Amino acid sequence: MSEPWSNDEFLMRLRRIGEQRYHDKHPYHIRMHEGKLSPEQLRAWVANRFYYQQNIPVKDALILAKLPTREDRRRWLQRVVDHDGHEGDEGGIEAWIRLGEAVDIPREDLLSERLVLPAVRFAVDAYVNFCRLQPWPEAVASSLTELFAPTLVSRRIVVFEDLYPWIRPQGLDYFRTRLHQAPRDADHGLELVLRECCTRREQERAVAALSFKCDVLWSLLDALQLAYPDGESCV
Repeated sequence: MSEPWSNDEFLMRLRRIGEQRYHDKHPYHIRMHEGKLSPEQLRAWVANRFYYQQNIPVKDALILAKLPTREDRRRWLQRVVDHDGHEGDEGGIEAWIRLGEAVDIPREDLLSERLVLPAVRFAVDAYVNFCRLQPWPEAVASSLTELFAPTLVSRRIVVFEDLYPWIRPQGLDYFRTRLHQAPRDADHGLELVLRECCTRREQERAVAALSFKCDVLWSLLDALQLAYPDGESCV
C-alpha cells in the first residue's frame, strides 16, 4: 500500500487540478474575459449558471447532514445561509437574480428555468447527486474549486465593469460578496479534507472529486458554446 502524501504534497496535487482543469481555461470563459461575448451570449451564461447557483445550498445542505461534529456543522451551515439568505440579507441567489436583471433577463425567466440547457441541468444534477451519495470528505473535496475562485472573481468584476459597461452596476454585488466568502469557505473545506483524508486512497479520491467538480463546471461551458456559438438569443 502506498504511503500517504504529506500535507504539502496533497495540497500541491489539489492545486494542480485548478491549474490544469479549472473552467477559467475554457474557450467560452476566455472569450468572456476578453470582452468578446455578445450580450446574448453573456445572458446565456448568466441564465444557465443560475441553475448551478440555485443548487449550491442544496448540495451544501446534503453535505451538512453528513458532517460528524456539531462544530463542523455550525461552520458549514453558513454556506447555506450565504446563498439562501436570511432576514435582512437575501443572500447569493437573490444577488444572482439581480445580476440577471442587470443584463436584462426578467426575474421570472430565471426562476422558471426555461432558459436552462439540458446538458447544464444534467451536469449540475450530477454534482448534487455526487454530494448526496459519496462519502462526505469527497463531497467536501469537490467544493475546493473555491481555492481558485477569488482571483477569478476579482478579475471578473474588473472585466464586467470595463468591457461590458452595459451591465448595470448593482448586478455585480454577488461577485463582490464572494471575494470574502470564498476564501473563508475554502479554508474550512481544506481543513476538513486534510484532517479526514489520511490514507493515500482517501487522498487520491479527494483529488478525483475535485477533478470531477472541474468537469462539471467545464461541461456547463461546453453546453453554452454549442448552443450559442454566434450569439443566438437565449431570451
